[in-house]
Amino acid sequence: STAHQRAFVSSFFTNSMAPFVTHRNDGVITVSPKVESSQSGLVVISHGLGDSAEGFVDVAEHLATQMPHLKFILPTAPTQPVTMNMGMPMPSWYDITGLDERSNENCKGIDDSRSTIQNILRNEHETLGLSYSRMVLAGFSQGGALSLFTGMQLAEEEKLAGVVVMSGYLPAAKQFQITAGMEDVPILHCHGEADPMVNINMARRSKEMVTQMGAKNYELKTYPGLVHSVSMEEIQDVKEFLEKVVPSDNECQVKLKDPSEMSVKELRAAIRKAGLGSKAVGLMEKSEFVKLVRDHRNGNL
Repeated sequence: STAHQRAFVSSFFTNSMAPFVTHRNDGVITVSPKVESSQSGLVVISHGLGDSAEGFVDVAEHLATQMPHLKFILPTAPTQPVTMNMGMPMPSWYDITGLDERSNENCKGIDDSRSTIQNILRNEHETLGLSYSRMVLAGFSQGGALSLFTGMQLAEEEKLAGVVVMSGYLPAAKQFQITAGMEDVPILHCHGEADPMVNINMARRSKEMVTQMGAKNYELKTYPGLVHSVSMEEIQDVKEFLEKVVPSDNECQVKLKDPSEMSVKELRAAIRKAGLGSKAVGLMEKSEFVKLVRDHRNGNL
């Protein structure tokens, strides 16, 4: 249901000119700065019901052309039966029994998906030394709901730079509790006024509930005529929000292990992750792998 979402924007660069590289691995799409060491922020984008990571890769690449210091990670939800859709299995972050407030409490599977998102953040922090204050959770529809639910309930030391909700809502409100100290995390909620799936009143109610629970910085932006989709105007608003909460900052750049200190196994993993397999064909010596990884990091390939 999201072909129209990804059709509205096309990539402005050929791969050789783009300031980013896009990798696909087992349902996860990563859009990274071409010079890996220049990364100083992370945005995780979770797709909507029935979609996959592919649904928002164009949006991520569009944003990456304008903010080359950011890495975007787009996971794909597990395929599971969805009660609201007559039990049909589809990619879904949790079960949806209905879109009224009472049904919205039954979100079986949301804790597993919350852990999936938390693990992405923790991995980035532990392997690259990126501060949580340089990370944003974003998502569309069910993915936006998951981002709000996860982002405001992280541990105190995992306080994020912000949360972006596109055409989403607060799920499982009775289970939701903002972590003490997270009240001022900026939330941008963008919503079409003509949305027939997630009614604009659900967006207003979500803002009201989250604010009552202590959020001090919840902005709801609405778009006349916009249905259950995203628009260029909205993506521009998201871009301005990201520039505000995770501006380019060389002091916050990731800390990469020196290739010469990596094992052959680590070098091979880095080469595979960077999509450099074809360039590694025929290489035998560790020094050759080190040079390949170094050249990639410096943007020389």
